[in-house]
Amino acid sequence: MRLPRRGWLSGAGAMLLAGTAGARAAPDGTYRRGNDADPETLDPHRSSTVAEAHILRDLYDGLLTYDNRGAIIPGAAQSWRVSDDGLTYTFTLREGGRWSNGDPVEAEAFVYSLRRILAPETAAKYAEVLFPIRNAAAINRGAMPATALGVAAPDPRTVTIALEAPTPYLLELLTHQTALPVHRPSVERFGESFTRPGNLVSNGPYALVDSVPNDRIVLRRNPHFHAAAEIAIPQVAFVPTPDLSSAVRRYDAGELDSLADLPGDQMASLRRRFGDQVVLGPSLGLYALAVNTRKPPFDDVRVRRALSLALDREYLAEALWGGTMSPAYSLCPPGLDNYRTPPETEGRTRLPIDNEETAARLLAEAGFGPDRPLRVEYRFNTSDNNRNTAVAVAEMWRGLGIETRFVYTDAKTHFAYLRDGGDFDVARMSWIADYSDPQNFLFLLTTGNDGMNPGHWSNAEYDALLAKAAAERDLTARADLLYRAEALVMRDPPWIPVMHTRSKALIAPRLHGYVPNLRNAAPTRFLRLVG
Repeated sequence: MRLPRRGWLSGAGAMLLAGTAGARAAPDGTYRRGNDADPETLDPHRSSTVAEAHILRDLYDGLLTYDNRGAIIPGAAQSWRVSDDGLTYTFTLREGGRWSNGDPVEAEAFVYSLRRILAPETAAKYAEVLFPIRNAAAINRGAMPATALGVAAPDPRTVTIALEAPTPYLLELLTHQTALPVHRPSVERFGESFTRPGNLVSNGPYALVDSVPNDRIVLRRNPHFHAAAEIAIPQVAFVPTPDLSSAVRRYDAGELDSLADLPGDQMASLRRRFGDQVVLGPSLGLYALAVNTRKPPFDDVRVRRALSLALDREYLAEALWGGTMSPAYSLCPPGLDNYRTPPETEGRTRLPIDNEETAARLLAEAGFGPDRPLRVEYRFNTSDNNRNTAVAVAEMWRGLGIETRFVYTDAKTHFAYLRDGGDFDVARMSWIADYSDPQNFLFLLTTGNDGMNPGHWSNAEYDALLAKAAAERDLTARADLLYRAEALVMRDPPWIPVMHTRSKALIAPRLHGYVPNLRNAAPTRFLRLVG
């Protein structure tokens, strides 16, 4: 089965970039790749961040994967077919597929791995992504045994996946880290330590050779990978770069070959200094503020509406982020497949002064004013962009008499704290879509999805609309149901949308093959270093 090429790139071609600065070659030919943050885990079934996804994409091969243009291509599977009713997918694995230790990659590995991530004891925060698979939701909540999952291996080279309902985005879903296979003998031998260097066995283009927390993760070309002979870069070091200004200095000094993010407030100077080495691209991401809806006074919708109305999103996106973001008035960004133009939160068409007056009135109705100011604790993960955004938002809120206190940590600690149920008032959230469909944004706020919905917002009508949409085969009717669900979120903002993302990178002249794309996928196997 061949996939049609999608018009995601707006005419972008392979980037052979030139400029006045850039990284000097590492003596051993290592690609020194700046990454957003240090990974919390290299267990694909417990991972949840984009920084982890970049590394896991190099370590593992799912049934399907992405190329450097963001197109879905065969991974561990060489082909697949779909039943006429859209409920059963049958994948044929590559002949001779091998793990990094030489073991054969067989269909049972995918059955084991999908059962593992959905098992309640795994406590996978991302398990809900796989709920389209038959019985997945029931297994994840402990109501059915893992053996009831709609995945089977009728022979060593065949994987079948049965669905609850036709799922238009299933192939894209199977490129996600949740669907990656793990090496069962290693997991059973080492337990949680299977991800350590020397223990981790992977089936992707690279294998793990070293891991130094907050410094680097080093991968080396896997000689057993089916396309090993085509991989130009022998070794890649993922370097965490949460301090973006420092990362730019390291890039300028020749210590890094690429950066996956840039300080938004420096975009003009970066373009002057580095020219075409600054690469902007499309993205499907959201920058939002989650509000703790279980905690007074943030359980009051008037307070949440006031916090949202006070934001000058155009200023944040254009002035503070240098045009590398766009103002967000909806949870879902425009342009998603299988959807319509998203509903918007209030305030976009009004003058800023009118929004401020409405916000002040709402706060007064909720009991706040000069004699009783609203106090907000704002949590965020540390980076230049996030810090500047927090300061600007606090200044906007100060115009309403709101007093803001900051709490900030590194990304790993921040997101783990929220996923594990830590207390907060307002917290910075980010989300990059796993597939181009509104469901991948809207599922975040379903009741019980506490790992992704740290504010514990719950709305029975919303849940019912998403459940009905999941069973709807007509794509137009499904889009209408999802639109109605998002409209509820915009009316009752448990997450305050702030900006929609664009990818932004620094690419050294010697790094070839990088193509900006909607999925922000740049597997190292498709890149090469010249000079």
